[in-house]
Amino acid sequence: MAKLVLLSQGLIGRTHELTVDTTTIGRVDDNTFPIAEASVSSHHCEILRKGLEVVIRDLNSTNGTFINGEKISESVLKPGQILRLGQIEMRLETEAAAAPASAASKRTSDNTVIMQRGVSLTDLETGAQKGFDTAGKGFSKKDNKGNKIFFLVAIVVGVVIVGLLIFAFATMK
Repeated sequence: MAKLVLLSQGLIGRTHELTVDTTTIGRVDDNTFPIAEASVSSHHCEILRKGLEVVIRDLNSTNGTFINGEKISESVLKPGQILRLGQIEMRLETEAAAAPASAASKRTSDNTVIMQRGVSLTDLETGAQKGFDTAGKGFSKKDNKGNKIFFLVAIVVGVVIVGLLIFAFATMK
């Protein structure tokens, strides 16, 4: 039986067996395999069992779906390959591949997993291309067009009010 084994800090060892033909993964509870992590989209991807193959299909997720570091929209996931959804990594294991993988994990069980640091405010303000998306899109500072329009309208209304006050005082004399 094929299963996904989570490798990310705080979730290490958590598994999900692929017992149905279509498994959905995402942040919300209506998914077959919910993962409550901010970098995982509400409905991130789906896993389709097609015979002996396991096919991963991205569901237009925000932070992308990656197999061994390469962004995919749909691809076959092979035993031992690393699937990454946002910041969460997991490995596909099958009964045939589980024995060598478990022996390897016993040898490296005392290794520390280093997680990438988050995005700092300075990185966002300078437009640094860091974050979840390795395609170079990253995070960027939002343009506040609404604020500009609000201030422009406020200035125009203020000028009109001052003009009306001057006119009112001039006609009172």
